Amino acid sequence: MAYLSPDFLESDEARPIRILSEYLEPLRRFKDQKIQDTVVFFGSARVDSRERAERALQTLRARGVRNADEHYQRELKKSRELARLLTSWSLTLQSENHRFVVTSGGGPGIMEAANRGAREAGGKTIGLNIRLPFEQGANPYITEGLQFEFHYFFMRKFWFAYLAKALVIFPGGFGTCDELFEILTLVQTDKLSKKIEVILYGRDYWSHVLHFKPMAEWGAIAEADLGLLTKCDTPAEAFERLRAHLVTHHLEPATPQEAAAPGIAKTRG
Repeated sequence: MAYLSPDFLESDEARPIRILSEYLEPLRRFKDQKIQDTVVFFGSARVDSRERAERALQTLRARGVRNADEHYQRELKKSRELARLLTSWSLTLQSENHRFVVTSGGGPGIMEAANRGAREAGGKTIGLNIRLPFEQGANPYITEGLQFEFHYFFMRKFWFAYLAKALVIFPGGFGTCDELFEILTLVQTDKLSKKIEVILYGRDYWSHVLHFKPMAEWGAIAEADLGLLTKCDTPAEAFERLRAHLVTHHLEPATPQEAAAPGIAKTRG
């Protein structure tokens, strides 16, 4: 039978089937586990490598930071603590579905810390992994049945974007910025029928990496677009921003579609 033939399913002709599978199979699992919506944590998969850890410590020492080793360890724990705070709060909400589930790219580093914090709080937590030739391997803190491995980046992005009610962007590289700009573009062009909070975690890092003001001055973006981003430096500050946003805009879903599990956001136009 064709649908049982590995040779056919892995062929060029079967690519549409593989793409559709990366929509339908996650959809089934989200329904089974009653996942209504998510808060997505993005950040580097590389931050936990020994080489980069040592480089970060050297940078802190060069800046004159006392007890640089302890400082760096505290920085790595912030994603974990924020995920724990968010999940503990979400578990107090009255709902038959799981709300604002902490979701990451499923890999190590910042992503692992987010999944770990959510798991330690007793909640479900999702990992949307991607098959890569390096760096990416699923971390051990993802809830059983909610660990996904995608082949197609665009299908992975779909599941990030259309369940998320907020994003927390920790320091990261090209992949992290790619996800950030994907969401900003959808929000800016009014393609999503929901309001998404986008938090850049770590003012020092993001103030050096991204400068949006000149884009507004040149007319490439509207002045109001600068308000699409919020910067935070502590788990408590970020949590208060997230909670206020989620209570104000998403505690009561705007449409029956978003009240379902999964509550896939409606696309405008």
